[in-house]
Amino acid sequence: MTEFILDCLGEACPIPLIKVKKKMEDLAVGDVLIVEVDHSCAMKNVPEWARNQGYHIELDDIGGGEWELIIEKTK
Repeated sequence: MTEFILDCLGEACPIPLIKVKKKMEDLAVGDVLIVEVDHSCAMKNVPEWARNQGYHIELDDIGGGEWELIIEKTK
């Protein structure tokens, strides 16, 4: 398992979702992508997409209007 960080701070949708989709294509099963976001639209769209893909996702509120979306590639 390898962890990757994707900084999407300051970017509004759909940019974070596009970046996440592209990065997930490069990951191996078991890898984890930590996505840093600060726009509420990304907090809705990215987790919804990840769940639809069958990936495991956790949300972590790190404060100050910023979140980490932790996505594990499960397939």
